[in-house]
Amino acid sequence: MDYQFHNIDPDHPPGLPNPVERESERMTQGIIFDIKKFAIHDGPGIRTTVFLKGCPLDCWWCHNPEGRHTEPESMATGTIGDAPGDAVPVGTRMSVDAIMAEIEKDRLFYDESGGGVTFSGGEPLAQPDFLATLLNGCREQGIHTALDTSGYATPEIMARIAPLVDLFLYDLKLIDERRHQTYTGLSNACILANLRHLVETGRKVVIRFPLIPQINDTPENLAQMGAFLTDLGLQRIDLLPFHGIHRQKYHRLGQPDRLGNLEPPQEATIARVKADFENGGFTVQVGG
Repeated sequence: MDYQFHNIDPDHPPGLPNPVERESERMTQGIIFDIKKFAIHDGPGIRTTVFLKGCPLDCWWCHNPEGRHTEPESMATGTIGDAPGDAVPVGTRMSVDAIMAEIEKDRLFYDESGGGVTFSGGEPLAQPDFLATLLNGCREQGIHTALDTSGYATPEIMARIAPLVDLFLYDLKLIDERRHQTYTGLSNACILANLRHLVETGRKVVIRFPLIPQINDTPENLAQMGAFLTDLGLQRIDLLPFHGIHRQKYHRLGQPDRLGNLEPPQEATIARVKADFENGGFTVQVGG
């Protein structure tokens, strides 16, 4: 099936950049950095997860730092303690048709398991035209879609994308705006507003809470998180403990690790946070 849109403006002067053509390209081509088959932690059932490149946030604990920049880049081979090896490309431009062909290969597994496709990143909302075309393609084929997102987008983009998504996996980190800006580089005002809009318009949302020791596991943040989600009427939280696998990637990208030697949360800490949320009336699952 051809998912492309051929809507070039015939009256546009030849030889000059055509804004309609550029829009068409954004809708039918985008930059991804991975496609993971048979994923079981990115929504219900067996799934294909497509990782779109580009994210406006700069989270200290980001476990996919190769997904931050929108454009393709290079990442060295090698491990921590060794000198960086040869550079390998990260990120490739792909058409909607090519990605849909990959998605449709595993249709049987989606149907048998109640699975589907998850769009992740990076931040998939950073490529809204491309994302919308992919979501429409999945909808045409009757394939369940999930969006793993920070929620950082304009209200217009969120309103456009929301009706095309079956399930939002909404990454919520910090409620205090100042602390959010410190650890991600940006305000969380639009993140909280977009989440409220999704709930008020009846979208299905699961909260994903990345548990980062010394940053968002404080009693204050847990209480603020619980109060905000209770006010929204949300009941499920997926607790995602920090694991430190990002360090290898930062080394290969030649970027500093701002968390230093921060260790993953201990089992007792995970149990405490889980119990705190459960005592607040939430259903909590450790892991996605």
